[in-house]
Amino acid sequence: MDQLSTIEINTALLTVGLLVTALGLFSTVLKQRLYLSEPIVALAVGVLLSPAVLNWVDLTHWGNPDGILEQGARLAIAIQLMALALRIPRQYPFKQWRILATLLGLVMPLMWLTSGLLVYWMIGLPFGVAMLVGAVLTPTDPVVSTAVVTGAVAEQHLPPRIRHALATESAINDGIALPFVMLPILLLNRPLGEALGHWVVTTLLWEVGGAVVIGALLGYGAGKLLVWSEVRATADKASFLTFTLGLTLLVLTGVSLMGSNGILAVFVAGLALDCAVGAQERSEEENVQEAIDRFFTLYIFVLLGLALPWQSWLALGWRGVGLAIAILAFRRLPAMLLVRPLLGQLQPLQDALFIGWFGPLGAAAVFYAFLALKETGLDQPWTIGSLVICLSILVHGITAVPLTKLYGRQHS
Repeated sequence: MDQLSTIEINTALLTVGLLVTALGLFSTVLKQRLYLSEPIVALAVGVLLSPAVLNWVDLTHWGNPDGILEQGARLAIAIQLMALALRIPRQYPFKQWRILATLLGLVMPLMWLTSGLLVYWMIGLPFGVAMLVGAVLTPTDPVVSTAVVTGAVAEQHLPPRIRHALATESAINDGIALPFVMLPILLLNRPLGEALGHWVVTTLLWEVGGAVVIGALLGYGAGKLLVWSEVRATADKASFLTFTLGLTLLVLTGVSLMGSNGILAVFVAGLALDCAVGAQERSEEENVQEAIDRFFTLYIFVLLGLALPWQSWLALGWRGVGLAIAILAFRRLPAMLLVRPLLGQLQPLQDALFIGWFGPLGAAAVFYAFLALKETGLDQPWTIGSLVICLSILVHGITAVPLTKLYGRQHS
């Protein structure tokens, strides 16, 4: 590694350290007075350091920017998914399976279809490529969603049913977005029959079904080992954070090396771990969440700001801006209103509107955009995806606190 790369890496690490420290000191001011979420601030810092502004950090000096962003996003998602699995109530996914089935089985395909058709109509890409872009933009993001569903404002103004639904949906749909992304990839690269056969056998059965089974076994087994170690006093309470982070990396990389879906497996492993450990571990979860949010996920938004494709955005022109606005307006909200009668305890109009609006994009879309680029060589998923992601981070971050407080006032 040359001296320039070393200086830039140290600059980036110094910046992330200062960012985490500053957010720890002034997060309440940023969120409640300035309406700035932590991802917005991190993204702005990345843009400031990038070649487009100060030119202090250039990812091309570190290696392949595509690979850096893809793997960085994968790690950020995995760590956040483990935290979400430990934070939601232990029985929530099982008790509210009808709501989750509606959100994942109906709303998610409608989001894919809507996003893909908007890209097809407004940009004029070939239908298969447009649907690939739509698939990249389908999953809601657990990292950005955390800014909506956690913290004092959310706990004061939002009922648990909304917070838990948004958190759980964003966690699960990151993993099951893979079939939506892989279907157009396979159809673009292979004959129809071969593509569909591979999609059913490999993507659905192994990469989704296999990930669920393996993640559950690993998570439950790890939980039992943790209980065993505590009974025999071979581990202390302070090791819980280390244990969960280690399990996250083990499941993410181990399942991925097996050719299955490591991201989905991490969330399932977290749920299984939570079922296996005793109630005494629940007191550790807030500390785990705080540490993870502050340090292990914000870096991905700094990296995103460093790598934004400004020239490609300019080539899209106003069509790109219009498309981004249309996707955020129509990708999710109409689908939520359409399936509202099936949402059980989330049927009230205010609940459907709130959940319909807060379907933010972030690290998950970054990961799938670069997966699509790697598998097809097409840059449209990243060019269009990054524009929509940035607009989502901005508008969802700015509106999170005001709309949360508005919901609370209307139901006080």
